[in-house]
Amino acid sequence: MQQTLKCLLVAVLVSFNTLSAQDRGDNKLGAWYVYFGTNTISDRFSIHTELQYNVYEVTSNFEQFWAITALNYHLNERTVLSAGYGYFEGDPTFLDTPGEENTTEHRLFEQFILRNQLGKLNIQHRYRIEHRFISTPMDHITRQRFRYRLQLTYPLSEKWFVNAFDEIFLDFEEPVFNQNRLYGALGYKIGKGIKLQAGYMKIHFPGINFDRLQLVLTINTDLRKKQKPTTTNED
Repeated sequence: MQQTLKCLLVAVLVSFNTLSAQDRGDNKLGAWYVYFGTNTISDRFSIHTELQYNVYEVTSNFEQFWAITALNYHLNERTVLSAGYGYFEGDPTFLDTPGEENTTEHRLFEQFILRNQLGKLNIQHRYRIEHRFISTPMDHITRQRFRYRLQLTYPLSEKWFVNAFDEIFLDFEEPVFNQNRLYGALGYKIGKGIKLQAGYMKIHFPGINFDRLQLVLTINTDLRKKQKPTTTNED
């Protein structure tokens, strides 16, 4: 009997430790708060800006911070080439430990965007190659990654629209599959060049999935000098 109780106690402790170790935040609803901006500086060039603050829970428990910028070259209305840089800081563990050293990353990327339209439906294909320089508390790692995103946007009215995308991430090293993001949102055009989206994202990693609310603010500006209208004097 005593031996049986000991075995039962060991099994309970092992199960408890296993459950604790598996608390990686996948059972929590987190949130991503995002800013996007495209600043047009000429007929051919624009500058992309992006900030993201991501949390494991809706309002707390820091997960990631992103700051990204890129120079865009517009071949035409449908095609854009980009080269950019991103800085990342993140806590890969769900546990919020005071004084914990975060993972940082410097990222360079090249990008190709192709836009199409089918009736009122706007279709965007985005292809991106990323060169990642990652620093963890234990090591420095270099990784290369390919991303493809298919995005669909449909206007419901002059102000309201729906937006959805699916994006797959593939590493150049084994294992190839990195993650997949599936997203859907309802958007509202606040004013000229300003939009707000509220949506949901499902993120699939090997062996783990995350659910994230998203609040996205987009502010696009046109910094080109406006030409003054010509005037004629008629006597």
